Amino acid sequence: MKPLLSIAAFTVVIALFPLVTDSGVHLNFVMMALYAGLMGMAWNVLAGFGGQFSFGHALFFGFGAYIHIIAQLSWGINPWFAIFLAIAVSALVGAVVGALSFRYGLKGSYFALVTLAFAEVARILALSVDITGGGVGLMLPLKPSVANMQFESRVGYYYMMLVMVVVALLLTQWLKGARFGAYLQAIRDNEDAARAAGVDPFQVKLRAIALSGAMMGATGAFYVQVFQYIDPAIAFGPQASVEALVAAIVGGLGTVWGPLLGAVVLHTLSDVTRNLFGALPGINMIIYGSVLVLIVMFLPRGIAGLGVSVRDLFGKKRS
Repeated sequence: MKPLLSIAAFTVVIALFPLVTDSGVHLNFVMMALYAGLMGMAWNVLAGFGGQFSFGHALFFGFGAYIHIIAQLSWGINPWFAIFLAIAVSALVGAVVGALSFRYGLKGSYFALVTLAFAEVARILALSVDITGGGVGLMLPLKPSVANMQFESRVGYYYMMLVMVVVALLLTQWLKGARFGAYLQAIRDNEDAARAAGVDPFQVKLRAIALSGAMMGATGAFYVQVFQYIDPAIAFGPQASVEALVAAIVGGLGTVWGPLLGAVVLHTLSDVTRNLFGALPGINMIIYGSVLVLIVMFLPRGIAGLGVSVRDLFGKKRS
């Protein structure tokens, strides 16, 4: 019950935050930190628990975003239903990518490069077809109402993202104790030994990438609904993939709270550097890269594993 109580306490604190402040800047900061944390948790399911590192999670983000906006503009589907369609399609895309990759035993850098290639192919295709708006992109018409999932203030989107993050936390916590999660971690540690013990790596990894894709697709749908615009560069560009993997690595792979902690730290760094060095383009990516290098060098378990890393460091010094 202790992990569930922690999630419940987190939910209450974040839910009460809009009652403490009416600052749009503060609300937007927390909302976008939660958004980045959800992306990190999506990547963490596949890479942190399963050891399958992906460089192309923007593929699932882009499909979620485009399905959500196309469902509204072309098919006349209400956004409250369209978001579930976006999640389902992103999960299906994840399963297809997994079937094509894992069936032929791709792992490690080969799998990472294949996912990157899939995202790039999707970007090129999105530039070439009319249904995505080509290079111009697609824009949602402004129709503020709860029925259209267009809220008068950021508070509505804030609570929408909070619900998504809480569901993701519960899923991740379930993975920590479920047999499926144990199978994933066994494959991550030693796939051959897991297979010898009766685990089917193909089926387990296929389910993991589908779940990861569904979570990433939810962030894409949320992005479209908040900013009301998407184009191929945003949908399938490297930004989403980088943000997801860096948040998870900095926070702590294979942990429940790590991706969320990493997202908060990186989002804080991003805001600070933007205010201090706003005239220098690309400074955020430089900071991301620098923090990632430092974390890998000195905190291999991420922020969530800070205590263990410090104990190991002092233990080595004593030895």
